[in-house]
This record gives sequence, structure tokens and C-alpha cells, in this order.
Amino acid sequence: MVAVGVADVRPIVDRVCARPDVLEACRKRDLGYVIKALYEDGLTQGKMGTLTGKPQGRISEWVRGIRAPQYAHVIDEIATGLGFPSAARRALGLTADPPAAAAVAPLAGSPLDAGLTFPETPAEAADAVSRLWRADLEDPTEPQQRTVDPRAWGDASLKWLVGPPRSRGAETFGRVQVGTPDVERFRATVAMFGQLDDRFGGGNARQALIQYLTTDAERLLRGRFTDAIGCELYSAAAEATLLAAWMTYDSTPSSGLAQRYFVQALALAKAAGDRLLGATILDAMSHQATYMGRYSDAANLARAARTGTGSLATPTQAAHFHTMEARALARLGDAKGCDRALAEAVREFERRNPGDDPDWISYFNDVELNAEFAHCYRDLGRAGIAMQYAAQGFLSPDDTSFIRSDFFVAVVLADCHLAAGDIEQACATARKALDAGEQLRSARCVGYLREFSRHLARIGDTTSVVDFGSAASQSRLWRIALRDVTAGQ
Repeated sequence: MVAVGVADVRPIVDRVCARPDVLEACRKRDLGYVIKALYEDGLTQGKMGTLTGKPQGRISEWVRGIRAPQYAHVIDEIATGLGFPSAARRALGLTADPPAAAAVAPLAGSPLDAGLTFPETPAEAADAVSRLWRADLEDPTEPQQRTVDPRAWGDASLKWLVGPPRSRGAETFGRVQVGTPDVERFRATVAMFGQLDDRFGGGNARQALIQYLTTDAERLLRGRFTDAIGCELYSAAAEATLLAAWMTYDSTPSSGLAQRYFVQALALAKAAGDRLLGATILDAMSHQATYMGRYSDAANLARAARTGTGSLATPTQAAHFHTMEARALARLGDAKGCDRALAEAVREFERRNPGDDPDWISYFNDVELNAEFAHCYRDLGRAGIAMQYAAQGFLSPDDTSFIRSDFFVAVVLADCHLAAGDIEQACATARKALDAGEQLRSARCVGYLREFSRHLARIGDTTSVVDFGSAASQSRLWRIALRDVTAGQ
């Protein structure tokens, strides 16, 4: 097969799409057959990927017949990107002809790449997040291979901080009339996904949430609504996309896909004019940056959240901004800076009135604050005081709504016992965490265990360690953690 240039694309597409067998495949919506025919006629996988914005690995699977495009929007994007002639488009069930230049003008980038760009207007924000949802749904595995780009954090936070304020939305002309009841129903549905995330981890229902957003949220964002309803809708969509970011981060913490969701959630919050929600999203970005080992970036993101809200933030929010900065500084070994940030967190927290807080920060109570202190002091090597805070960082033992949060603090407590030399208690605490967390599907939980396993390995084969290893071998989470550690050696 001879590689072709851009100018050679149109003749190949026209020639192949005029074949009776290809038109019949179009009528059956067997686009895999069509793509294979194009490839055999000289259109390379790389060129098809460039023109359609689809990853080359996915194009390769289509060419080899491993799978075929199924979703209507994917079929439309491929037909438009490759410039299918009218007869082939009609056979596929598509109506409008593509623009004249569609077959020869490469796309600016795939939806996943575009997800790192901060949209400038509400309409652009709605379009960008819709493309990201659909790209994620089309292939749940490939997007998770995207890497984090630290530059995107700085670009998004700067545009959120100093960009122009939200402009009044233009009149919309979608088919669906959107009102407050629609937004309330949407919020209630997303809240159900949030409860599943808290209880079972982000890996449990993440894909179902993306499916819901691709249908319901996109339909609402493309509807007709007043400017006031638009603010409500964009804010609700921002919260939903933030949840998608958290669930993705919990499923694959190092994935650039979570970062892209955070960026687009921030853009939607700005489109809504919701400054407090935007700051909370920056705060969440800081959390991921710390997990990724980008501690300076994490501290700066937390500071940007604080700077961007000023006196608008409730004391509870301000306290959380300070704790996120403290978490990053603790990992950097900046004890003085961490202590200062924690002191500010306490000062703000003591002024809080829970009734003034938005729903999405209401979870941050005394217990959660203690857990944050425990993380910080553990990372600073202050095992004794970290242990005291960790012991107070558990939610009610009868409440199964936040198993993951209790799991995190339990492993921190086990780490503290280990650092203090109480190996038996460390192992006992870790076993309780494993028992409680067996139903969780959370890569972050595995990450905590992976770190604990490295600390445990330094102890040697004491009786407590051997007994723990034997009991823990029955735990799915522990087996995954050990596998990851072994793979990294």
C-alpha cells in the first residue's frame, strides 16, 4: 500500500464509496467494512486518524475488524471527517452533506486533546464538554491512557482568575425548552451517582454517569433557556462534570482524562458565573496534582482557589483551600509552610456556619478536617500527633455512605502505627481497612495500600508482618497493590 497525501484523499473516498458493496455496507451501518476498504485502497490509518480526530489505535482495530463504530455521532464524525459523498451519507442514514473542505482539512485535534483547552464562551464550553463525554463513551480504555499536562493547570487557573466575567448568554434556539424543574431533576440524578461514588468508589458507576451526561446533559445544554436558567444549567453541568472528574481520578488517578474533566468543569462553572464552584474545582485539581507528585503545582492551585474567591468563600471553603495547600507543602517537606496553612485552616473552620455552605462542600466537617491533619502530619514524619488526628478522622461506624473516606484514614493510621514502631497494631488496622473496603472499586485506595506495602516491606518478615500478608492475600485490593509494586520494581 502506498501512503497518500491530503490531495489524494478525495479520489480514494469517492472511488471506494461508489462501490456497490461499500454502499450496501453503509446501508447496514457496517462502517468497519468501509474503513477497511478505504485502507486497502491506500488511505492510511494515520491519515484517517488525522482527518477524523480518532486515535490511530482505534482506527487500526476498525481496519482489522476487531470492532466497528456503533454510535451515531461517531459514524457522523467519521463520514464528515473523511468527506463521504452524499450517496454514502444517505445510505448511512445521515442527511446533510459535509462542508466542501471537510475531506481535506485535518481537525485541530481530537476531543480528548481539545479537553485541555479552556473554552472562552458558554457555547464553546457546552460544545467542548459534550465532545469530551462522547469521546470517553466511545472508547473507555483509550482516554485513560492520556497523560496529565501540568501546563493545562496553569492555563485554566489563569483564565479563570483574570479572564473576562461571564457575559450574558445569547438567545438559544434548541428544540428542547429547559426550565428549573429540568435542572432540578438533572441535579437529583447526578446526586445519586455521587452517592454511589462515595459508597463504592469511582470505578463502580463512572461509565454509567458518562452515558447519562452524554444523553441528558447534552440535550439540556443544547436546549432553549433564558439567561437565568442558563446559569442554573451550566452550574449543574459543572457539578456533574466535576463528579465525572472525581470518579475518573478515583478510577485512574494518573490519567489525563480526569484532568480534562476538571478543566471543562471549571469552564462550565465560569460560564455559569459560579465563582465559588469554580474555586472548589481548582481545589480538586490541587488534590490530583498532589497525588501525581506535582506538589508545587498543587499548592499554587489551592492558592489560586483562595485568591479567586477572596471574601466570597465561606469559612468552610476557605478552610479546605488551606488544607489542600498544606497537603502539598507536607509532601514537599515544607513543615513551616504546612503548619502555617493548617493554622489558617483552623482559624477559618472555627468561623464556619454550615447553613451558609453550598451543598458540595457540606461534607467537610470536623472529622474530615482531622483526616486532613493526619495526612499532613504523617507526611511530615510526626507519627505521634498524626495518630491522634487519624483516630478522630473516622466517620460513624454505622454509616456505610463514606467507606472510602474511612478507608483512607485507616491506612494513614496504619502508616502512623508502623512509623511509631507498633507493627502489630499497624497490621491490625490495615486488616480492618481491607475488610471494610473490599467492595470499593478505587485505584486511589490501591495507591494508599501500595504505599503502605512499601513501608511494611522495610520491616522484614516479623511474625506480625507474615500473618498480615497471609490474611491480606485474600483481599482483592491488596493483591492489586502488590501486583503494582512488583511491576514497578
